[in-house]
Amino acid sequence: MIPGLNQPVRRVEGRAGVSWDAKVWPYRVPAVGVLLRDGLDLGRATVLVGENGSGKSTVIEALAEAYGLNPEGGSTGARFSTARTESGLAESLQLVRGAGASRGGYFFRAETMHGLFTYLASNGASFHHLSHGESFRAMLEDKTHDGRGRVRPGLYVLDEPESALSFTSSLHALALLSDLLEHPGVQVVLATHSPVLSALPGARILQFSESGIDERDWADLDLVVNERYFLADPERFLRHLRP
Repeated sequence: MIPGLNQPVRRVEGRAGVSWDAKVWPYRVPAVGVLLRDGLDLGRATVLVGENGSGKSTVIEALAEAYGLNPEGGSTGARFSTARTESGLAESLQLVRGAGASRGGYFFRAETMHGLFTYLASNGASFHHLSHGESFRAMLEDKTHDGRGRVRPGLYVLDEPESALSFTSSLHALALLSDLLEHPGVQVVLATHSPVLSALPGARILQFSESGIDERDWADLDLVVNERYFLADPERFLRHLRP
C-alpha cells in the first residue's frame, strides 16, 4: 500500500499554473517559499513549530482553507465569519488527497475561538458557559467524536491551541490527540509554541525559520532547548535579556 493512501491529505504543494510574487507577503516568508517550491509531505501527525512570523500559522490556515474547512475555525459546513484576515495562500496550494479517505475534519483556531463559540451557540451547541480552556477541551472532544462516542475520521487542524490551555489541560489535549491517532482515517496537523503539544507521539516535527523548513527531533527543537535552559536557572537566563 502506498504510504498515507487513506490519509485525508498526503501532500501539500504549489498549484500548477499559478504564479506569485516572491517579494510580497506571505510568499516572501522562507517557509512559504519552500512549501511552494518543493511541496510538503504530511504524515498521520505533523507538528509545525517556529517563532512568531515564521509562517506556521499562515501555512496551517491555508491548508485548512484549501481542504475546505472554514478559515476562521469550524468544519467544511461552517459559515462563521467576522473579518477576513487570512492570506491568499490557499488559492496557490494544491492538496494531494488520499484515495478513499474521509473528507471530514475540523479547524481549531485559537485566535477566533470566541467568535466560533458564538456561532456554534446559534446552532444549539453552547461552550460559553465554560472557561476558555475547558471550552476548548470540550469542543475538541465533541467535534472529533460522533453522538455515540465513536471517533470521526478526517483532518484535524489546530493552530496554537495552547493559548487556551494550562499545563495540565495541555497534557489532556495531548492525550486526546494521541488517542485519536490510534483510529484509522484520522490525521492531525498542529501548529504550536508548546513543548508539551509538540511532543505528540509519532508526529513528524517541522521547524519553520529564516532558513525555511527543517525536520527536527523533539529534544532538538529551539523551543524545547530554550525552555529547558530557562527552567534550570531563570535568573541566569533573564540576565542575558536585560539591556
